[in-house]
Amino acid sequence: MSSFIPYGKQWIDDDDINEVVNVLKSDWITTGPKILEFERKICEYIGCNYAVAVNSGTSALDIAVQCLELPKGSEVITTPLTFVADSNAIIYNNLVPVFADIKSDTFNIDPDDIRKKITDKTKAILYVDYAGQPCEIKEIKEIAEEYDLFLIEDACHALGAEYHGKKVGNFADVTVFSFHPVKHITTGEGGMVVTNDEDLYRKMCMLRNHGIDKSTMERFGEKASYIYDMKLLGRNYRMTDFQAALGISQLKKLESFIKRRQEIAKIYNEEFETITEITTPFVKPHVRHVWHIYTPLLCEKIKRDEFFNFLRKEGIGVNVHYIPIYKHSFYKKNFPTNEKNFPVTEDVFKRIITLPIFPKMTDEKVEYIITKIKNFKR
Repeated sequence: MSSFIPYGKQWIDDDDINEVVNVLKSDWITTGPKILEFERKICEYIGCNYAVAVNSGTSALDIAVQCLELPKGSEVITTPLTFVADSNAIIYNNLVPVFADIKSDTFNIDPDDIRKKITDKTKAILYVDYAGQPCEIKEIKEIAEEYDLFLIEDACHALGAEYHGKKVGNFADVTVFSFHPVKHITTGEGGMVVTNDEDLYRKMCMLRNHGIDKSTMERFGEKASYIYDMKLLGRNYRMTDFQAALGISQLKKLESFIKRRQEIAKIYNEEFETITEITTPFVKPHVRHVWHIYTPLLCEKIKRDEFFNFLRKEGIGVNVHYIPIYKHSFYKKNFPTNEKNFPVTEDVFKRIITLPIFPKMTDEKVEYIITKIKNFKR
């Protein structure tokens, strides 16, 4: 197979393109009516009350943390097996990230270790629905209620995922989604925060727009006033209308995208079932896994990096999700952590591999990947 197969990829069709072109031909190309429509469509899909569209998942994380107005120096417990944006958002807001180890089956944050990391300074838990599988939300919510902690859910992997039949986006104080090209739907770059708390919603609307209390649309037109007030220290995290139009169009296809991801995961699971050197991802019975990434574990005798390099040379864009955050130079210098305190994270990191999975991926490419893996000299 001549073409390189990435681990993730967007699927843009003519309908998507036409929707974007229509906006580009209109009067509003940013901070206009398509933003409100996209936010409303997301709320309808999830079943939540409020949504705030922003220009990236990272921006969404930032305002999700900022809107809680936690005291400077407060601690926020999070997972180390995630992208650095999670803990960075904590630091942006003058707070301290505290890592808890992960579960050995789902690779989600371990509620038992969360309890061990709570101190008088702990004010929030930022949990991540790794790979598209919701965390043990019931246990995490019980901890939050017991210690009066805020909950931030990073569901950037998990748009459309469900926990006990209820869509993710209805459990935490604020929930964050990403629309990067490798995610379930895309707006190019883009993100969204959802909540059922009106006060938090109004704060986040201001925080994405320099902290100003009136939107551009509210200040447009013959009868509009020029007066506005900056009430919070916000940033320019605004999404454009043509991005929102793309998101609205993509959202119509989300369920079919998820179905295809689930089909590919099922093929992988069935083909790898007889290979003792590969442990397929575990799925809890009470969740709907939406498979942002497919991440099996390799046995000890297979050197992961050799396996990685072999498949890359065969044109297969395997990846590793993730290098634990505490291993990065910035965190080693500013937030030094004893790696021995994270035995599960360390074990998983040494053996995990991410295989390609995306809706536009053909059965032919799936079979090619499986064949090459079976040909790897173990």
